[in-house]
Amino acid sequence: MWELSAHYLWWILALLLIAGEVLLPGYFMLWIGLAAAAMGMVLWAVPTLGLLAQAVLFALLAFAFCVGYARWLRPRLERRAPGDERLNRRGEQMIGQRYVLVEPIVNGRGKARVGDGQWLVSGPDLPLGSTVEVVAVEGTTLQVRAAT
Repeated sequence: MWELSAHYLWWILALLLIAGEVLLPGYFMLWIGLAAAAMGMVLWAVPTLGLLAQAVLFALLAFAFCVGYARWLRPRLERRAPGDERLNRRGEQMIGQRYVLVEPIVNGRGKARVGDGQWLVSGPDLPLGSTVEVVAVEGTTLQVRAAT
């Protein structure tokens, strides 16, 4: 029967863990798999390392890889570009923008042209054609004031 070197066993374990990550994503097994691959590299460089030393070093490497991901890599991957916090909230993106009334504001209600559509607006009574500035959003109604 043929015998595998110990570093090959670590690399096989690494491949199995990384394959497990593909099947059950969550990043946890990926980093432990990378620690197993690193352990294979260490054992390739130092083939006389004992079994207990391998186990302890693997545990330390797995812990270091997981903590490194959680504290260093993950925050950098989750950075958002400015303005992303309002990406799917179109009304909030309009705050500070100016629009022209297509229906006068009477009794606090009117309509403004926004792009190729019209939005309900609420604010002080103003005549047709006035320019308004959006100051807030309530549901699908823009709260406006007369633009100066």
